[in-house]
Amino acid sequence: MRVGSLIEKSVVNVALPELVLFLILLLVYQPLSFVVLALILFTLYFFRDPEREIGEGVVSPADGRIDYLDDRRVEIFMSPFDCHVNRSPVDGTVKKITYKKGKFLPAFKKSSLSERNEIIIHSEDGEFTVTQIAGFFARRIVCYVEEGERVRKGQRIGMIRFGSRVVLEIPENYRILRKEGEKVKAGETIAERR
Repeated sequence: MRVGSLIEKSVVNVALPELVLFLILLLVYQPLSFVVLALILFTLYFFRDPEREIGEGVVSPADGRIDYLDDRRVEIFMSPFDCHVNRSPVDGTVKKITYKKGKFLPAFKKSSLSERNEIIIHSEDGEFTVTQIAGFFARRIVCYVEEGERVRKGQRIGMIRFGSRVVLEIPENYRILRKEGEKVKAGETIAERR
């Protein structure tokens, strides 16, 4: 199934019950129906998937704010207002995907107990790990790639619904160009080879 179809399916799964509730409330109690209409509009906004111009070097796997970094690790907090489609930081082959069921804790808190999906991408320069972490409101991590699949830099590799965190770990021969507190967009340059 292609990525566009998966995103459209996600929109339908979330927005359809909201639409049914809106129609019922429109007939029963109109003032409350406008609250549900606002929820439908937010859902459509949340599941947006804009095209991106892909940068040089290693690119950010997610939209959001960098809230932690060290020499080889960048953590990006994705608010409900950020685009939640995740992208491959490099060209390579998906070496391993590990899903770990967990609790739905607030995404701004770092915890090893949260639900997560780890995607290891092997490139000619080493291994890059993208970890998708579900937050309190994020009730589903969706992975678009499979083990053994070739991916291109900037290719859509997954999505986390409604507020979450993405961690990127890079090989030693790269350096991170961004600073803690910076906003980034998926596909923008975030690191380069030393």
